[in-house]
Amino acid sequence: MSTMNHRIYISILVSIIVIVTFLLFYFGIGYYLTPLEERFYHPHHSWFKPSGFYGHGLGIIGTLLILIGVFGYKARKKNRVLSRLGRLKHWLEFHIFLCTLGPIMILFHTAFKFGGIVSVSFWSMVAVVASGVIGRFIYIQIPRTIEGGELSLAEIQQLKLNLEEVLKNTYKLDDASYAEIRQATELNSDANSGKKNVVSRMIEKHWADQVTFRRIRLALRNQDLKLKDRQRIVKLIRNEVSLNNKIERLQTMQKLFKYWHVAHLPFAMIMLVIMVIHVAVTLAFGYRWIF
Repeated sequence: MSTMNHRIYISILVSIIVIVTFLLFYFGIGYYLTPLEERFYHPHHSWFKPSGFYGHGLGIIGTLLILIGVFGYKARKKNRVLSRLGRLKHWLEFHIFLCTLGPIMILFHTAFKFGGIVSVSFWSMVAVVASGVIGRFIYIQIPRTIEGGELSLAEIQQLKLNLEEVLKNTYKLDDASYAEIRQATELNSDANSGKKNVVSRMIEKHWADQVTFRRIRLALRNQDLKLKDRQRIVKLIRNEVSLNNKIERLQTMQKLFKYWHVAHLPFAMIMLVIMVIHVAVTLAFGYRWIF
C-alpha cells in the first residue's frame, strides 16, 4: 500500500467513525436527552431502549465488531498463514477502527444508562479504549520494520543517514547552514531526563524541534536553492531528528509498552467475560432480535 493509499485508507476509517457517531446522535438525541424516569413515556421508547429493535441491534453489531477486531488481530499475529493477507500494522489499524466503532455502538445500545454488573463491563471497555489510545501512541514511538516488527537499537542506527555527507554531495550550503543542521541533528541524551517525566520531556523536545526547523528554513532561504530542494533538505532533517528522538526514548518506550500490556489485557479480559455473561443472561431471559 502506497503512502497516498494508506492516507486514504485511514481517512476512510476515521470518516466512518465520525459519520456513524453523528448519525447515532442525530436519530436518537431526543430520546437520549429525555430524563431516565420519563423515557418509558417517550413515543420511541420501544425502539431506542437497550432491548428495543434499534438499541438491541446496536448492541449485537457493536459486540460483533469488538470480537472481530480483537480475535482477528490476534489471529493475524499468531498465524503465519495470514501474513499474506496484509501487513501487521494495517491489521492493527483495522483492529483499532473496529474496537473504536464497536464501543461507540455499545454506548448507544445502553442508551447512556449504566447499572449492575454490565456497568463493570462498560467501564472496563472504556478503560480498554483509553489504554488502547495510549498504547497506540507508545507503539508508534518504537521504530518498526515495514511489516510492523520491532527494530533493535543497532537496526535503528543503520537507518540513519550520513546527513552532512549527503547534503555536501548534493547541495552547496554555507558553513553557517551546515552548523545549524549539524546542531539540529546531533544525538544528545537529555541531561534533565531524571528530573522530568516522559510526557513533559517529549512536549519540550517537540517545541524545541519546531523552533529549530523554523531557523533552518530561514537559513535555507538565504541559499541559492529551489523551493523543492529546500523542502527535500527539511524533510531529510525531520527524518533524522525523528530517528534521534526515537533512539533517545527507545528503552523508555519499550518498558512502557510492557507495562501497558499488563494494564490493557486484564481490562480486556474483564470486558469480554462480562460481555459473554450479559449475552448468556439476555438469551436465557428470552430476549431476541430478528432471529
